[in-house]
Amino acid sequence: MREFNKVRPAYFIRPLTQADEPFLWQMLYQALYVPPGADPFPPEIINEPEIARYVQHWGRDGDAGFVAIDETTRQPFGAAWMRLFTAADKGYGYVDDQTPELSVALLSEYRNLGIGTELLRRLIEAARERWPGLSLSVSAYNPAIRLYERPGFEVISEGGSSRTMRMIFSQVADQN
Repeated sequence: MREFNKVRPAYFIRPLTQADEPFLWQMLYQALYVPPGADPFPPEIINEPEIARYVQHWGRDGDAGFVAIDETTRQPFGAAWMRLFTAADKGYGYVDDQTPELSVALLSEYRNLGIGTELLRRLIEAARERWPGLSLSVSAYNPAIRLYERPGFEVISEGGSSRTMRMIFSQVADQN
């Protein structure tokens, strides 16, 4: 639910670069869903191989995304990015070798202002130019599920408390 006392800051969005990798590590931690009342994960969890794979060595072929920058502070505060995985090195939302998996994260004070929606929209536009679709993994209890459902992501599998969602742009999955 939108918090009405929050004011949306002036910001701009630009493409991610290899130099943004340190910030992406911060966003990777922010992307980990912690249910209300639960203890946060220890910061070093992002070094676990199954999590680190989403950012480690950023800038490889197929990596793309966007970063949101606060115009007043000139500091980044959110990002949406995608990375292509293989069957041998799967992410949590892996569906096939031709479908990148996306991540979206914002610092907590910038959430629920529509900025994540704009980052996701830009990422979808960029992905449509190159890939047959996008996938993601999200906790079944994470309110951000609505962020993904609105543009058309659909649940394709569930396991435990996790859902894998996919948006298909093209029925031809092996065009790349």
